Amino acid sequence: MSSSTTHTSTIGAIGAPSRRNTELALLAFAVVIPLFAYMNVGLALTGEVPTGMLGYGLGLGLLAGVGHIVVRKFAAYADPLLLPLATLLNGLGLVIIWRLDQSEKLQQRDNFVQAAPNQLMYSAIGVALFVGVLLLLKDHRVLQRYTYISMVGALVLLLLPLVPGLGMNVFGAKIWISIGGFSIQPGEFAKIVIAIFFAGYLMVKRDALALASRRFMGLYLPRGRDLGPIIVVWAMSILILVFETDLGTSLLFFGMFVVMLYVATERTSWIVFGLLMSGVGAVGVASFEPHVQQRVDAWLNPFSETVIQNNSDQIAQSLMAFGSGGVLGTGLGQGNSDLIGFAANSDFILATFGEEMGLAGVMAILLIYGLIVERGVRTALAARDPFGKLLAIGLSGAFAIQVFVVSGGVMGLIPLTGMTMPFLAYGGSSVIANWALIGILIRISDTARRPAPSPAPNPDAEMTQVVRP
Repeated sequence: MSSSTTHTSTIGAIGAPSRRNTELALLAFAVVIPLFAYMNVGLALTGEVPTGMLGYGLGLGLLAGVGHIVVRKFAAYADPLLLPLATLLNGLGLVIIWRLDQSEKLQQRDNFVQAAPNQLMYSAIGVALFVGVLLLLKDHRVLQRYTYISMVGALVLLLLPLVPGLGMNVFGAKIWISIGGFSIQPGEFAKIVIAIFFAGYLMVKRDALALASRRFMGLYLPRGRDLGPIIVVWAMSILILVFETDLGTSLLFFGMFVVMLYVATERTSWIVFGLLMSGVGAVGVASFEPHVQQRVDAWLNPFSETVIQNNSDQIAQSLMAFGSGGVLGTGLGQGNSDLIGFAANSDFILATFGEEMGLAGVMAILLIYGLIVERGVRTALAARDPFGKLLAIGLSGAFAIQVFVVSGGVMGLIPLTGMTMPFLAYGGSSVIANWALIGILIRISDTARRPAPSPAPNPDAEMTQVVRP
């Protein structure tokens, strides 16, 4: 009986498509496209193929190969698009960072350092963490045991920048800590830990939160005692905005909770309450916090003399970069986005894409981000357990909100935040944390797509069917 069950399960597992060969083919494109872009930049700058092209191709190919082998071995039924899409964004980001390293204007700055080698090292660490997630996290449901530990861990990560001697104030925002000469942005890792807490908490409390006591103007109003969780999270996001002057993390933190709350309860009223509370909180803080006021002024009047005198003209330079790029761009390596200054390769790296690749290039980049979010949502729909559904939608929502907040700030749609574009922008914390996020999504998708063992045949039932008159 046991041998029959094992045999049937093996056949069921083998018969299901794992799509790993599809992933391998897509990874080849994800390495070749950045390599071609790297060559284009070199030809545009010097008229010659860059000498580091072989090393860059081997490095990116090695990272992609290691990731693929681990996924093939330990997550054979995972989504085949997540790894190639992340690799493509990471590779293109490395190309643009290297392109800005060649700028003579940026090289003349006193604090100039070659950022591309550091970013390649951060990418390797990120892939190593990605591998570690797949090796150590055999089942994502294990994370549910650490629901309240995750809450404590998230609070610690968010409060670390406020610790004297540890936190760093960078251009008015206290979102960094310095350890052993390295700067770390704890908020990038906190978004993953917070998603784990929200998923575990909402899975248990979703029925209570879905109850409504009355209906007003077509909306179901939650009971007073059920407003407690959203008020607590709202207050925490406001405290982050006040004490760390970090608009990006505050929006990400609260927005992710509202999205997960809506998915868990299916109540539109939570979305309305969330938007109202975030608007009230942002306006209230902006009325007395100078740093937030300065960012709002730079957003509303990017070309004013006051903004330029306060060295806040990055948004104006960014808008001019997008404008000069037009539809098809000036060509890789032929733009002037280095005029943006020190943040050209981090907060404003999308402006470089906009100038040198044009509107078409920016739309392609945003489409790649959209595909990652779509595959994350598809993973949430396919997940067989409520915790996995909420965790996948929370991570996908956090990723989408971060892309919207950063791209919206660079394009002048909303006030600028201190966050960076996932995988593209220079920064170790961002690329490492987002590789971990992709690893968790791949683990959830593997569990969701893995075929269930086929039931073993029952000889007794077959015999009964044969002898029945």
